[in-house]
Amino acid sequence: MKNKTRNIGFALIAATMIAGCNPLEFDDIQDPNNPSVGSIANNATSEQIQFLITGLESRHRGYVTNISQAWNTFGREIWYLNASDPRFQTDWLGQNGRVPDRSYFGFGNTGGGSWATPYQAIKQADVLQLAAENTNNISASQKNAVIGFSKTIQGYQFMIPANFVYQNGIRMDVEDPLNPGPFVPYEQALDQISTILDEGFQALGSSGSGNFPFRLTSGFNGFNTITGLQQVNRAIAARLNAYREDWQGVLTALDGSFMNLNGNLNAGPAHPYGAAPDIFNPLFYLPNAAVNTIIVVHPSVLDDATPGDLRVQNKFLKRTNPVTVTTDAGALVGTHQDARWPNNTAPIPFIRNEELILLKAEAHANLNQGTDAVAAINIIRTAAGIGPYTGATTTAALINEILYQRRYSLWAEPWGHRWIDARRYDRLSEIPTSYDGGTIFTQFPHPQAELSWDEYVGN
Repeated sequence: MKNKTRNIGFALIAATMIAGCNPLEFDDIQDPNNPSVGSIANNATSEQIQFLITGLESRHRGYVTNISQAWNTFGREIWYLNASDPRFQTDWLGQNGRVPDRSYFGFGNTGGGSWATPYQAIKQADVLQLAAENTNNISASQKNAVIGFSKTIQGYQFMIPANFVYQNGIRMDVEDPLNPGPFVPYEQALDQISTILDEGFQALGSSGSGNFPFRLTSGFNGFNTITGLQQVNRAIAARLNAYREDWQGVLTALDGSFMNLNGNLNAGPAHPYGAAPDIFNPLFYLPNAAVNTIIVVHPSVLDDATPGDLRVQNKFLKRTNPVTVTTDAGALVGTHQDARWPNNTAPIPFIRNEELILLKAEAHANLNQGTDAVAAINIIRTAAGIGPYTGATTTAALINEILYQRRYSLWAEPWGHRWIDARRYDRLSEIPTSYDGGTIFTQFPHPQAELSWDEYVGN
């Protein structure tokens, strides 16, 4: 049964659907991110459908900055050092006993990129589906393709708030943002996300074959066919199934994905960036720039690295001028910065072949298929230049190894992998706090904006 009181959080999200957002690499886009529902609900033109698709891609990348900075801080993959505002250190690191609450810095009003932004993308996808379903200006196969793409992005986006608030649950029914459905438990939300992804996969399959019938940005180069988008859908489903502990489901999804055991580990779809009117890569910092706000490599990542690991050499730049921020718990010194991005227009992948191979290893390990798990692990170790795995092949030993390899292969990707990985294996206590005197969080409460109208006015 839906809430009978107006919800402040989703009222805000509805309002932001008419707020500005930069378009992606297209000329003459007439505000693709801010559609008037009335203008497209009945017999939208092909051009309007295109605008909505472009807008969805723009919304799709909205989470990157917040999660890259915050979730990777929670998992101590990075420090987001900001000398101008100490709350990025004291609050996000949980110093001085600071723990998440409804008004937590960076998340309390709308939940930031971890809450409101994904729901904006989800609602954009709803509008796109509505437009596709209620027009005679595109064919049935084109409708299926659009709906399949839309549901694929929705499935990805729903996983963000689900993993942010975890056991506090999320709203899955947001068709009416002013009267959303109830919060559902984490496990139930994951099951519903699985259904959304399956529906997207099936809709894509019902659209025929060949190229996707509308224009996608360069982030989908190599995946802008129906088959390619189905592979992306199954890759996302593989990640989801790992969270659901459906290990055979992981392997089944991987079989339909773009995983390639002999392929480029960086292959996968990405979020593109560019010069105005687009936006720059938010994770790029000039090498050795004299700044007081920057993402730096957490010292534990450097201390725990295997000698000769090429991932350390390729991803981390040792600064000639370390960045230091003083906190109540002492000085935080960043000696290395992110070196993954060659320039400020470099795309940021949102799921890669390397992750898929590691998911394969994890699924095999949990199914007691040690030989297959080791074979997948060794693909990653060989690429990193650290030689084959020679340890025990018990499930526990293999999971230890896989989590270690995920720590370096997926370092600081815009998903907060280590924070989520440690939580799902009940290993949050293994994330070190001795470097910063902080606290490791388990989950966040719903942000302040999630109050119902009656709660908001004190009734």
